[in-house]
Amino acid sequence: MGISEIVEQIDREIAQLQQARALLAGKSASTPKKAAAVSSAKKPGKKKKRNLTPEGRKRIAEAVRRRWAEQKKAAGQK
Repeated sequence: MGISEIVEQIDREIAQLQQARALLAGKSASTPKKAAAVSSAKKPGKKKKRNLTPEGRKRIAEAVRRRWAEQKKAAGQK
């Protein structure tokens, strides 16, 4: 990734942040054409809230306990 690409990415991020700030402030977002083209290319959808079942939580908890036990065992062997 070259310097010009990094600068371009930063400019896009700044434009998006300015647009978000304007929307939060209640003003209409006046974005440059370049930023508007980028934002229209990427339309993020609403992320679904991910719910864990009680069984899933239990599996994760057991896996974490096993991992901790392995780390504790490895630390004791040093």
